[in-house]
Amino acid sequence: MRILVISDIHANMTALETVLKDAENFDAVWCLGDLVGYGPDPNECVECIRNLPELVCLIGNHDAAVVNQLDASTFNPEARRSIEWTQEQLTAENLEYLSQLRNRIVLNQVTLVHGSPRSPTFEYLLDTYLATINFAYFETPYCFVGHTHLPVQYLLGNGQGFARLQIPPENKAIRMVSRSIFNPGSVGQPRDRDPRASYAFFDPENETWEYRRISYDIKAVQQRMRAASLPERHIQRLTGGW
Repeated sequence: MRILVISDIHANMTALETVLKDAENFDAVWCLGDLVGYGPDPNECVECIRNLPELVCLIGNHDAAVVNQLDASTFNPEARRSIEWTQEQLTAENLEYLSQLRNRIVLNQVTLVHGSPRSPTFEYLLDTYLATINFAYFETPYCFVGHTHLPVQYLLGNGQGFARLQIPPENKAIRMVSRSIFNPGSVGQPRDRDPRASYAFFDPENETWEYRRISYDIKAVQQRMRAASLPERHIQRLTGGW
């Protein structure tokens, strides 16, 4: 079985379409949240995700803010502006879909969350200290997270008191090590100084993880963002992947 793992689409339909075309053959899709926010295509992205095969989808912090499950005042002014714009754009049906998404799902020996096992919607796993703490909050061999927009793996081996970090190799299936946290990176707004869309494949039968990157038409997305008067900072960061 070949499972496409995606996260943080952030209303970037051009990036999402490019990823789906590049991925080509997969049996199921696991989406780790933040379908909307920042980008110009919230309805298109929600509707595309909803129609993917064998879908498992979580709610992200931007999704939660858009449906008023999270206080938008906790976001910076530019992100809050994008949330308010997104609320005005989304159809009632798509708002209802986002509101029904769960923040934690366990299946196939994997715990799925958007942020972290300890705080599924909001906590960022940005370092080995926080990762180490979070291993106590899930019991499965693996945990998949998004939220940071950074493709990374945290491992906590037997007898080790502190997690270690590694960046998975690109376009190479690696054997997964039990007690690992994987992040596939962001489809729609990467933040590792690489502007290419990021995603991964998970093979539960062979227990492998394959990390992928693909270029997409960033300028087309930026043009739509400017036409919608979305924050310039969010427009510029797509070019540099920050």
